[in-house]
Amino acid sequence: MAEESSELRKAGLKVTHPRLQILRLLETTDQKHMTADEIYRALVDQGEEIGLATVYRVLSQFEAARLVRKHMFDGGTGRAQQACYEIDEEDHDHMVCVETGEVVEFHDEAIEQRQEEIAAQHGFEIVDHSLVLYVRPKRG
Repeated sequence: MAEESSELRKAGLKVTHPRLQILRLLETTDQKHMTADEIYRALVDQGEEIGLATVYRVLSQFEAARLVRKHMFDGGTGRAQQACYEIDEEDHDHMVCVETGEVVEFHDEAIEQRQEEIAAQHGFEIVDHSLVLYVRPKRG
């Protein structure tokens, strides 16, 4: 609890019960990319009395404070899916399976280096980035 409290304070957020519960859930869950509805259901299942609107409001505050990162993976279909959230930690990219919706995280130093080189060739430096590969299982 003390660790989550200090993270909230460091981000400039007041320590409240809903913020603590949402942050704790996101830090401890095996599911790395959760929608607001999934977060809400998980907290209710744990016996927390929290409203869905509160979950959305806290996630928005966390995103603004850079505690979480919001993703809109579209599954490669062009149709937007629900936003999902993850703790904003180490740099990584994503692969999204267009058949199952599974999200796989990966980090590749060669890809990171190449992106830096491309930005520099065009006179830029990268301040943030998002790389999403839409994939499907290999066939034969």
